[in-house]
This record gives sequence, C-alpha cells and structure tokens, in this order.
Amino acid sequence: MNDVELRAEADAVLAELVGDPTGSARLREDQWQAVRALVVERRRALVVQRTGWGKSAVYFVATSLLRRRGAGPTVIVSPLLALMRNQVEAAGRAGIRAHTINSANPEEWEAIHEAVERGGTDVLLVSPERLNSVDFREQLLPGLAATTGLLVVDEAHCISDWGHDFRPDYRRLRAMLAALGPEVPVLATTATANTRVTADVAEQLGTGAGGALVLRGTLERESLRLGVVRLPDAAHRLAWLAEHLDRLPDSGIIYTLTVAAAEEATAFLRQRGFAVASYTGRTENADRLQAEADLLANRVKALVATSALGMGFDKPDLGFVVHLGSPSSPIAYYQQVGRAGRGVARAEVLMLPGKEDEAIWRYFADTAFPPEPQVRQTLAALADAGRPLSVPALEAAVDLRRNRLETMLKVLDVDGAVQRVKGGWTATGAEWVYDTERYARVARQRAAEQRAMREYVDTAGCRMEFLRRQLDDEGAAPCGRCDNCAGPWLDAEVSAEALTGAAKELDRPGVEVEPRRMWPTGMPALGVDVKGRIPVEEQCATGRALGRLSDIGWGNRLRPLLAEGASDGPVPDDVLRAVVAVLADWARSPDGWAAEPAARPVGVVALPSARRPQLVGSVAEGVAAVGRLPMLGGLAYTGPGGPLRRSNSAQRLRTLSDALAVPPDLAEALARTPGPVLLVDDFTESGWTLAVAGRLLREAGAAQVLPLVLAVSG
Repeated sequence: MNDVELRAEADAVLAELVGDPTGSARLREDQWQAVRALVVERRRALVVQRTGWGKSAVYFVATSLLRRRGAGPTVIVSPLLALMRNQVEAAGRAGIRAHTINSANPEEWEAIHEAVERGGTDVLLVSPERLNSVDFREQLLPGLAATTGLLVVDEAHCISDWGHDFRPDYRRLRAMLAALGPEVPVLATTATANTRVTADVAEQLGTGAGGALVLRGTLERESLRLGVVRLPDAAHRLAWLAEHLDRLPDSGIIYTLTVAAAEEATAFLRQRGFAVASYTGRTENADRLQAEADLLANRVKALVATSALGMGFDKPDLGFVVHLGSPSSPIAYYQQVGRAGRGVARAEVLMLPGKEDEAIWRYFADTAFPPEPQVRQTLAALADAGRPLSVPALEAAVDLRRNRLETMLKVLDVDGAVQRVKGGWTATGAEWVYDTERYARVARQRAAEQRAMREYVDTAGCRMEFLRRQLDDEGAAPCGRCDNCAGPWLDAEVSAEALTGAAKELDRPGVEVEPRRMWPTGMPALGVDVKGRIPVEEQCATGRALGRLSDIGWGNRLRPLLAEGASDGPVPDDVLRAVVAVLADWARSPDGWAAEPAARPVGVVALPSARRPQLVGSVAEGVAAVGRLPMLGGLAYTGPGGPLRRSNSAQRLRTLSDALAVPPDLAEALARTPGPVLLVDDFTESGWTLAVAGRLLREAGAAQVLPLVLAVSG
C-alpha cells in the first residue's frame, strides 16, 4: 500500500474516532508524519506538542492501522486517570477495544488480564504505578513486552527528574523498552517539556539515537487570553470570583493549591448560588466520576480542583481556567491552563495570586532526595534484615516520612540498588553511587521555577510569550491578547456585600482532629512495647483545631504564628476568641457535651512546648478562664526537650514514648477531679504527641481526653 492509500485509511479511522459522519476529518501534516513514522517505518518518536494538538489521535490511528496489519495490542502508559476514561470511550467510537488498569479499578483487573491474554484488547492503558507492582511485572508485563505492537508513553516529561512532575515509576519503562523487539514502534508524548527535559526524556527512552523522530511544535495557544488579577487577601479573591464567575464563558476549572482551599472555595461559591463541585485527593472515586461527568455535560459551572484533577481532563469546549493561588512551576501552570480553549475560539485564563502562595510552596516542598546517610541507612536495613521489609517496617529503621521513603525506594529500585518483591523490599547488593551533583542541580532548578512564577505575576511583558520562553519554545513572540498586550478586561473591584460573605466563610473556625487508633508497625524492635490497635480506653476522643495550615482562611492567620523561627508570645485576642467559638460549637455538636453534663470537661491540661511555651500556656489559661474550668496543670518533658523533628510515625513515637510524663501535682489534680479533660497544644501534624499524652492522662485517671489545638497540617 502506498502513502496515499495509507493516509486515506488513516483519515477514515480519524473520522470514526472524532465522530464525524461525513468522513471529512483529516490528519494534519505533522500528525500524519508521526503516524507514518510509527506504522510504516516502525520508528521511535518523541512528540512535544501543545495541548490540543491531537497526540491521542496519532496513537489511536496508528493502533488501528497496526492492528489491521497483524501487530499486537498497543500499551499506553499514562498517569491521567480522567484522560484514561475519556480515551476508552473515544477508542470505542473507532471500534478499538480499550481497557485500563489503574488504582481506581482493581475490581476489573482480573477480567482485563484475561482479555489481554486471549487477544480481546487492542489498547491497554496502564498507570505508571502498575509498572512497579510485583504481580503486574511478573504476570502481565512479560507477555505484554513480547506481544506489544506499539508502546505509547503519555506525559513523558514524568520520566525526567528535571520535569515538574517527575515520577520514579516511569523509569520502569526502561526494562520494557529493552524487552521490545527492534521492529516495535514507540511514541513518547508531552505538552510540557523544555529543551533540558526533552533531551533527558530522549535519553531515558532510548530515542536519542538511531534515527529517532523528534516532532516539536509551537506552544502558542491562540485561543487563550491570559491575565492576572492582584487582590489584597483571600477574602477579596473569593469575593471577586463570586462576582465574576458568571462573566466567564461556558464552564471551566478553578484550581487551588490545597485541598482545604478547594473545600473553602466550593462551600462559598455554593452559598452564592453557583453549581460547582470539589475535586481533590480526598474526593471519593465515585464522586470524582460524577464531577467529571457533570462538567462534561455542563451541569456545573466549574470544578474547584487541586492538581488531583491532573492535566488529562478532555473537554474541548472548556471556557476558562482560574487559579486561586499561583502554582510553583511555569511549566505546570502552562499545562493546567492548556485544558481550556481546545475546541473554542476564545477561553479566559486568570490567575489570582495570594500572599500565602510561597508559604504553601515551602510547606509542600519536602520532596528532595534524602541525604546520603539516610539512603545508606535504608540500604543497610534491607541488607541486614535477611527478608523483605515493608515500608511500615522500614519506618522503624529509617527516619524518613512515608511519602519520601516510598519515593526514595522507587528511585533506588530503578537504579538497581533495591528490588520490590512479594512482602516488601530487598537490597540487591549492587553498587550504588549517590549523585550529589545531580540532586543539587534539580533542587536549584526547582528554585528557579519558583522565581519564574514570581516573575510571571509581576511581568509587564506578554504572558504567553513568557510561558513559551520558559518551555524553550523557539519563535515565542507577543500574543496580542493577554492583559499586558491588550489591557485588562476585568477590574479588581468587589462589592462590600460579597466581601463580607467571603470573609465570614473564611473566618468560620473549626476542624475535626481524628485520634490515632493503631500503633505503627515495628515498635517492639525500637524498644517500645506496643503493637496493633490502641485500646479504646487509651485513645483520645475526636478533637478540634481552629484551622488547617493549608487553608486560605485561618491558615493564613496561623502560618505566621506557628512558622519556624516565629517569636513566642501570648495568643492574640482574635485567635483566642476563635478558639472559644470552636469550643462552643464543639459542645453543641453530636459528640459534644451540651446535652450530657457528665461529658463536660472538668479541667484543662497543657502540653509542654519547646518553641512556644507562652503561646500554648496562654491558650490553655484563656480557655480555662472563659470556660470557667480549673487549670489542672501541664504534662512535663522527661528528656532533654527541644522541638520534635518532622519524621515518620515509628520514629516520632519512639522519641515520644518516654519523653512525656504526668507530674505528681497533675496526677493529684486528676484524682481530685475525675472526668474528661481538655488537652491543649499549638499544632498537630502526625497526631502522636496527642496520642501519647492522651494515653498518659487516661492512665492517670482522666475519663476522656479532648484535644484542642490551634492548627493541623494538610
């Protein structure tokens, strides 16, 4: 078959894919160039093209043509669950049988495995974490590698630790690439890769040599109109959004930096009569599916989302993207705003930066590769164990928080130093070198990205040109549409009524603090004789906090108060009034004591604080005075004291296990005044300080322990 006939066949597949009954749909020349390279030349290709270019059309058309010519199924590795669902539906329109294996559908895995084995699948979409699953690697991956007709790596910037969304699981692709026959084509795609990331991805995928095709197009988005609206605080930003949301075209996405901010914004906009839905890491899968469907059908004006929505949400007529707060990377920002305006002539992109943005960046920045001593400690623990160790078991030996420990193990796995097996992780004994220079360069790159985002907000130049230059897009020039090129199209005014409503929403205090109910794994090995479930009679009750450090209401007030290096002092009057309000609401709640006098606290106990003794003491004394409760005293440190380091649960509990005690005067007070007590502290992150203190107080005679803190993390 010649190129003319093959292209006609490809265009017919495209027409089915996009639902064009006239059959007039045509691949663009650059899309056809990629399809031809895969189908005719069986080459490896790296495609760096803007969102909306049609990368999925390339691999679905190529899949159909390859399958008709006897090739095996296509395997698509993608981290975007929302896009996976969209693509399964799109493939079906073209008669392509597509299935997906990811964390959201474990109940379907067995049936999908069977469909793959009997040849009933044309496309298998796989999330990257599946590549690190022992069962998947051992049972399904060898067969896939032997039969795959096309390998597609979507969002390929995730392979590079220079990229804004590096995922170690992607490095597993090297093993699959090595197992592929030379005649199997490979397509890597991304919309957000600068020159450095492109080169790194090419090297990781083996596309840097051997006549590989690199298609890099312009990142200009003619449909997007970019703007920044500077407002003094979070209340003004919410009020502005409520008064301007109806003026934004069609439906869209409102991105926030934290889950708490998404929930706050959703609650306020619903109060103002808007149909909006929250979409975060806390959203249940069924609710996510419903939210996606509602946005696709324009039943909601917006999804208020964190990055959990990902960049793969496929809605061509998305009319706007608004950011309540600035992301920390211009590349990530470009990709998020790129969801808008794919199938419409004009879409509006607005950023509402906040003073708290950089504090939130710092809060979530604890992702750098650990120092070499901690890595060596992990390798030694695995080597000495003589058996596989789970991550919880490793926490007892290595002082790293769980997310950071898991990421480190994935990197070591890819580097060949450890291996994931049934039951956990083992050391391979292979020599491993700590790449100090590379890790430092990556850290500097992250800092440079944050500087660029500050510059984006402040620039007087073209905003689209700025973003394109950040991605090394040749030919970047002023767009003529953004607020700096053509002038602002929305003012920063808000009404007093809207501002009052927003302030009231953000000033609403009170967050539940769930108690710890299970001891960490491996504590006996650390000399702490606890395991399994914490007995109910030793647990704290569900407590209360004034707010979360990550929200844009009380979080903005509490972060400076509790920041590293902040000066100690008495609790501010407004904060104490809010704590008292939380206490009053708690008393009236279903788990409160307003209707049960026996459940009412009989006194107040303070936790000792190395950093903020005046703050904690004044909160405890203030609550006692307002509530007309006796100040029973405080627990005492029995060790050297000093601030507790951020660490994992096992290490934190080991530090705390013999660091607190009930002094005699407090023990006598508890004996004289039996009943529930309020336990006051400034901040809780892991919950283990409250758990240990609560256990001690209950052993000393407290009928119940009710934690009351200023702030919780997350």
